[in-house]
Amino acid sequence: MLRLVVLCPHFDPDTAPTGHVMTRIVTELAGRGHELHVVTSLPWYRAHRVEPDWVEPVRRGGWLRTEHVPWGSITRVHPFPGGDRRDLVRRAAGFAGFSLLAGLGGLRAGGWLRRADAVIAMSPPLTLGPTGWAVGVSRRAPLVFNIQDVFPDAAVETGAITDRRVIAAAAALERFCYRRAAAITVLSDDLGDNVRTKLPPRMRERVHVIPNFVSTDELQPADRMTAYRRELGIGDEPVVLYAGNVGFSQSLELVVHAARAIPGATFLVNGQGAARAELEDAARDLPNVRFGDYQPAERLSEVLATGDVHVVPLRRGLGRVSVPSKTYSILAAGRPVVAAIDPGTEVPRMLDASGGGIAVEPDDPDAFVGALRDLLARPDRGASMGAAGRRWVETAASPAAVAAAYEALVTGLRRRRRGPFGRARR
Repeated sequence: MLRLVVLCPHFDPDTAPTGHVMTRIVTELAGRGHELHVVTSLPWYRAHRVEPDWVEPVRRGGWLRTEHVPWGSITRVHPFPGGDRRDLVRRAAGFAGFSLLAGLGGLRAGGWLRRADAVIAMSPPLTLGPTGWAVGVSRRAPLVFNIQDVFPDAAVETGAITDRRVIAAAAALERFCYRRAAAITVLSDDLGDNVRTKLPPRMRERVHVIPNFVSTDELQPADRMTAYRRELGIGDEPVVLYAGNVGFSQSLELVVHAARAIPGATFLVNGQGAARAELEDAARDLPNVRFGDYQPAERLSEVLATGDVHVVPLRRGLGRVSVPSKTYSILAAGRPVVAAIDPGTEVPRMLDASGGGIAVEPDDPDAFVGALRDLLARPDRGASMGAAGRRWVETAASPAAVAAAYEALVTGLRRRRRGPFGRARR
């Protein structure tokens, strides 16, 4: 049996995609007989503030709350969310505050300073890296650093960070985290190559590719005429759906451009984020553009079934530092994908391997509209792609396989440990 401490920014019932990922990994590892102690935030992702149902318990119980479960414990700490996601100083302060509280939770999770076999810390936020390392040193456990997006590269590519001093400081923090992790897990070969270039040659073997996954038993294809359509006042016309974070990393202006070019389809943007107000303003004169808010996790299959074609747009340069996990869910829902992402990166490779969609150049409105027109004009082709994508995720993106990979990784680290702090042999 392994004893693991898991530090992550989101966990069930929070609605963030990375929260679903870590929740399922923990569930699978618990099912394999391991003891896990999760330290995470109070649910806050949906509206960028602590969920109303959790506010009063926090007032009564303080900023750290621990729940004991059959496989270990879940400690939730205050995330210090800010109202404006574009305020990077405020967000950085929030991440730092959350990471400090998570460190305290990590020291006491499962018993103060009780020895663990590994600490698994997720990034972003990058500040969980030093937290995970400190918790690991204190508990004589190696750090497994899980990278969902490479930071600060993603923020630099989108222009969210332009100050050279801030970029240099973030890059230094990134190197600190990588060099102190016994293992670094990334979602794709592209992210792996990126991280390896920031490590000395002798440390590059620490990087391991373990892709994300989707729970195909929980997420099933469903009929396109959903109750959610009726709630939004959408009829039986074809629907092009973007579901996920409405942020500045996504080229969602492509959706507005496509809606102008294809007036016979409804374009639904389902989600919230820093760029939503700006996007709503750009689409104000378009009657075929609708907006919906995040729905409870139990409605995910229904929401995804509402779209006849799904879009996954990502700004140029980001395909090598980020893998949109929503792609797995779309394929599991049996819907075709049009992805506007850097060629040769993970999502285009995934679509090519599965036959589940079309990849076009990022930030190319004409190519994006052309791919959508083709699928909307040939619904039989879209249905075939959706079925092919579903078959692929059933075998290639299994939660059990991902959990087994983490189990094997930590077991290998445990065999190689030496010294008082469980440092891996080099």
